[in-house]
Amino acid sequence: MLRYAVRQLGYMALTLLGVSFAVFVLNEFAPGDVARKLLGAYATPEQVEHLTRELGLDRPVMVRYLDYLGHLLTGDLGQSLTFKVPVADILWDRLSNTFLLAGVAFAVIVPVAIVFGVAAGIREGSLRDHAITIGANFISSLPEFATGVFLASIFAVWLGWLPGTSPLSRGGNWSIAAQLVMPVLVIALYDVGYLIAMIRVSMIAVMRQPFIRTAVLKGARRRDVILKHALRNALITPFTAILLQVNYLVAGVVVVETVFAYPGFGRLMLQAAMSKDIALVEAGTLVAVLIAMTTQLVGDLAYMVLDPRIRVQA
Repeated sequence: MLRYAVRQLGYMALTLLGVSFAVFVLNEFAPGDVARKLLGAYATPEQVEHLTRELGLDRPVMVRYLDYLGHLLTGDLGQSLTFKVPVADILWDRLSNTFLLAGVAFAVIVPVAIVFGVAAGIREGSLRDHAITIGANFISSLPEFATGVFLASIFAVWLGWLPGTSPLSRGGNWSIAAQLVMPVLVIALYDVGYLIAMIRVSMIAVMRQPFIRTAVLKGARRRDVILKHALRNALITPFTAILLQVNYLVAGVVVVETVFAYPGFGRLMLQAAMSKDIALVEAGTLVAVLIAMTTQLVGDLAYMVLDPRIRVQA
C-alpha cells in the first residue's frame, strides 16, 4: 500500500505539471486581451500596448510559462491583476470560506444520506423505499439555481426568516450561522439524492448476502443485523463516492456561491476567468486538481483498508 501511495504521488506531480501548462496555454488563446480588460473599452491602443509590455505579456508563451513555473516552485503564486493583491492572500481567504461551507454541508449530507439510504435499502420494494427513491431522484434533478431562487423567495422574501445573500459580513442583522443556512440547504438538497441512491443499492445487495440470512436464522435481532453486519459492508462501495463529494463541495458550488453572493473559491474562479486573471486562474486550477487527486488517493487507500482483496491486488 505504501508503494502504491508513493507511485500515485509521483503521478500527481506529473499531472499538476501538465495541468499548469495546459491552463497557461489555454489562457493565452482565450478570447479577449488582458490589458484591454484592465484598462477598459475606451483605452487607446498606445495605452494597451504600454500595459502589455509592462506586464510582460509581449514575451513568448514558453518564456512566460517557465518564469511562472520558477516562481511557483518557490511558493510565489504571482499577483492578481483583478484584485491588485498577491494571489495567495485572496486565494486562501476564499478557500477558507468555501471549506467552512463545504464542512457544514458535508456534515449534513452524509448522515442524512446514510439514514435514508439504509432505510430504503432494508425494505426493498416497500412503500417507504419507493417514497425515498422518488424523493431523492426529484430533489437531485432540480438545478441548484432554481432551488436557490425558490428557497430564497420563501424564507427570505416571504417569511423573512433568513437573509437572501450570504456575504459572511459580521456587521449586519444576520449572524454568520444564519447566512450559511440557505447555501448549505441548497447544496444538501442537490447532492444528498445521489448518495441516497448509491447507499440504497449497496444496502440491498448486502441484505441479500448469505451471511445476513445466517445471522437472522441464528436469532439475531434485526437491529443488530443491520447495524453490526449489514451497515459496515454496505458503506464500503459508496465510501469512495462520499469522499469524492469533497471535490464538488470545494470547486463545484460556483452556482450556489454566485446566487447567494457567497465569497468562496468557486465564485472567485469565475471572476478570475471572466477577467483573464491568469495567475489567479492558474493557482485556483492547481488547487482544485490537487484537492481532487488527494481525495481520490485517500479514498483508494481507505478502500484498501476496508477491503483486503483490493489491498492484495494493489
